[in-house]
Amino acid sequence: MIPKLKIIPLGGLGEIGKNLTVLEYANDIIVIDAGMGFPEESMYGVDVVYPDVSYLRLNAEKIRGLILTHGHEDHIGAVPYLLKEVDCPIYTTALTAALVELKLEENDMLYNTQIFTKKAGSVFRLGCFTIEFINVNHSIPDTVALAIDTPMGMVIHTADFKFDLTPVGGKSIDVTRFGELGNKGVLCLLSDSTNVEKPGHSDPEIKVTESFHKLFNGCDKRIIITTFASNIHRLQQIINVAAKFGRKVAVTGRSMESVLHVATTIGYMDLPENEVISLDEIGKLPKSKTVIISTGSQGESMSALYRMAFSEHKQIKIDSGDRVIISASAIPGNENMITRVIDELYRKGAEVIYDKNTDLHVSGHAPQEDLKMMLALVRPKFFIPVHGEYRMLVKHAQLAEMMGVSSSNICIADIGDVIEITKKGIRKEEKVSAGEVLVDGGLGEVGAVVLHDRHRLATDGMLVVVMAVSAETHECLAEPELVTRGFIYVKDSEDLLQELKQVAMESVDNCVDQGITDVNALKAKMKSSVATFLFKKTKCSPIILPVLFEL
Repeated sequence: MIPKLKIIPLGGLGEIGKNLTVLEYANDIIVIDAGMGFPEESMYGVDVVYPDVSYLRLNAEKIRGLILTHGHEDHIGAVPYLLKEVDCPIYTTALTAALVELKLEENDMLYNTQIFTKKAGSVFRLGCFTIEFINVNHSIPDTVALAIDTPMGMVIHTADFKFDLTPVGGKSIDVTRFGELGNKGVLCLLSDSTNVEKPGHSDPEIKVTESFHKLFNGCDKRIIITTFASNIHRLQQIINVAAKFGRKVAVTGRSMESVLHVATTIGYMDLPENEVISLDEIGKLPKSKTVIISTGSQGESMSALYRMAFSEHKQIKIDSGDRVIISASAIPGNENMITRVIDELYRKGAEVIYDKNTDLHVSGHAPQEDLKMMLALVRPKFFIPVHGEYRMLVKHAQLAEMMGVSSSNICIADIGDVIEITKKGIRKEEKVSAGEVLVDGGLGEVGAVVLHDRHRLATDGMLVVVMAVSAETHECLAEPELVTRGFIYVKDSEDLLQELKQVAMESVDNCVDQGITDVNALKAKMKSSVATFLFKKTKCSPIILPVLFEL
C-alpha cells in the first residue's frame, strides 16, 4: 500500500468562516478547528451555519483529537455541534479553552469533554502526528500556528495570522521558529488567504491606540465604542485610554461581558482599579466622564449598539451628546446591516466615526507582503491556500508560484476534496460528504426542503384553497374560499381569483367524471391545476395548500 497523507477541508474554502480541516494518515485523524459560518440573506430563519461533519462521524474511531488554533467563532463556534457527533479531546491554548468552556457549559457538555491546555512552544503527540504550537499574531490573544510532523513530512498550518513586530500585549510572531522549520524542510504549507487581495504589510495594532488618543482628547461627549468582543487587546487599549483621560468605562452586550470576565479571570487583561463600573453607575456620571464599550460592530439585530440606535436599549438613549466610534471592519455580507445602524445613529443626532482612513481598526489577517514572508520563511514543497473565498485562494496560489513553489505542487481545493500527498506528488482524489448544516435556533437543523419552502414563501407567498365537496359523490358543493399570504391582495385581483376558483372547481369535477373520488387524489389534482394556471397568468409559484371538506 502506497503511504499517503490525506488533507480534507470540510469548511473554510470557497467561503469566509466555517473553518474545519482534517489530516488523516492510515488509522489516525486529527481535526483542526471547528468553526461556524454566518447565514446568507436567502437563508430565511437560519441563525447559524455549521460544517457537515458526516465524514468524521463515519470515521469517529480514528479521531485522536480536535486542535483549536484560536478563539474566534469561525474557528470554535461549531465545537458543541461537532462533539455531539464525535467524542474526542480538545487541545488548545488557555484563552481559547476558557471561551470553549463557556460554550460547552451553555450546552451542558462541559463535564463530558476533555480539554488539554497548551502554551505556544508546546509539543505533543496524537496517534502518528506530533504537533507543535507556534505563537502568531492575530486579533485575539493565544493564537497559534501548527507545525505537524507526519509520517510523510512536516505540515504547517498558519491559522489566522499576521506579522506585528510591535504587538499590544503578548509576544510577536515567532519568526525564528518558522525559519528553523523551513531550513529543516517543510512538506506542505496551509496558509490563511483572507487578506490576500490587500497589498503591503500588516498595520500594527498600536496605530489604533494613537487614533483613540486623538478622538478622546478634547471630547466633551459621551464616547460609545463598538468593536469585536473577542479583540481583547482592543478592549484593553480602550480601557487604558479612558483611564488616562479620566473617564469611567461600562460594558454592554452579553458576549462582550463574557469575554471581559473570562480575560480578567485568567489574567489576560489588567483593569485599573475601579475603572470598569456598571451601566447603572455610569448613568449617574457626566457624559464627558464616561465610555461605553458595546457589541454590535456588525450591525447585528440583537446587539447592544443596534438596540441603542433603535431606542430599544433599556439603559442607554442616544442623542447629540454622544460620539459613537466603530472600531471594526465589516465582515463580507454585513455592510447593509452596519449602514442601517449608522444611519439610525445619525437620526438620533449622534456623531458617528467609522471612516476607514481614521485607523480605528487594523486587520488580524496577513496581506500580500506578509504572506510572501511566510512563504519565504517556510519554503514548502507543496502549498494549499485555505481560509478564503475562491478568488482569494487563486490569488494566494499565484503568490506562492511567484515565491518559487512549482505550479504542479499547488492545490486549490473545495470543501470535501480529498487532497493526497504521496512520494509521487500532490493531487485531489475522491470527494467526501461536505457542505452546510443550517440551524434555526428554535427548531434545530433546517433541511433543504424547509429552506426551499421558506424561500418560496418569501418570494411568491402562499395560497390556501378551501373547498366543500359531497361526501357521497365528491362533487363541488360551493365555490372555494381562497386565503392568500404574501401573494396577491384579494381586493386588487378579484377577476384573477374568480378565474382561480373556476379552475379549482373544474379540476375536482373532471376527476369525479373520471371516477376518481379519493380525497388525496382530488387535492393533488386541484393543487396541480391551480399551480399551472397561476404560473401561466403571473409567472409566480406560491406554495399552494388545498383543503377539502366532505359534507
